[in-house]
Amino acid sequence: MDGLAEAPDLFDAEHRALLAARAAHAAGPADAHAALGELLAAYERLLRETRRLVRRSDRAELEMTRLNQRLQDLAGELQYRATHDPLTGVLNRAAIIERVNQLFGRGGLSLIVLDIDHFKRVNDSFGHPVGDRVILGVVACLQQVVLPPALIGRVGGEEFTVLLPHDDAAAAEAVAQLARRAIEAHAFGLPDGSRVTASFGVSCLPCGASFDEAYGQADEALYLAKRGGRNRVAHASGDLHAQTG
Repeated sequence: MDGLAEAPDLFDAEHRALLAARAAHAAGPADAHAALGELLAAYERLLRETRRLVRRSDRAELEMTRLNQRLQDLAGELQYRATHDPLTGVLNRAAIIERVNQLFGRGGLSLIVLDIDHFKRVNDSFGHPVGDRVILGVVACLQQVVLPPALIGRVGGEEFTVLLPHDDAAAAEAVAQLARRAIEAHAFGLPDGSRVTASFGVSCLPCGASFDEAYGQADEALYLAKRGGRNRVAHASGDLHAQTG
């Protein structure tokens, strides 16, 4: 004996009524009428109980379906939050690093690193809400010119990356120039009416490289663009391209 009580039979009354009906049938017609009445009552009880159990089962199944959907929604939301910047909705630094390293396993790519010029002045002069508006405006400009399968990421406060799945230096520079001009022309609505510009560094590396290599070269190029007067595009080769238009 395992000490566990035997589970009750939900249909014990119906089973006993069936046994009584069988006994009455075997005994003869005298007892059959009463036994038949008991059997009918038991059968009705069985139908009611079965319907109740089916309804309960249906409700439980519906609730489980809803819970599973909610769990899937929560998992998707957590995944999104883990990979996207909360302010702008573009990929965060960790996600960009992961994507770059994944793509380097299959081929070469280009990485554009851009930094908003004099962004500290914006925050210091007008406050962080205005600074956030500038960041959102820069992302909107990038989204106008950066087309899939290219990816946009935010890797720092005012620093962004554009990941291009090819190592075509001319094409990468063209994208950077389009983005630079879009930011330069955008109406950010700063209280003093000043413009917002950005400086760009571009690197192009072959298959087998890493994010650290690509970012390091692009960041050096970005420093060159800053030192050359800002609102510029510089390439990791050392080429500096002044603003045009």
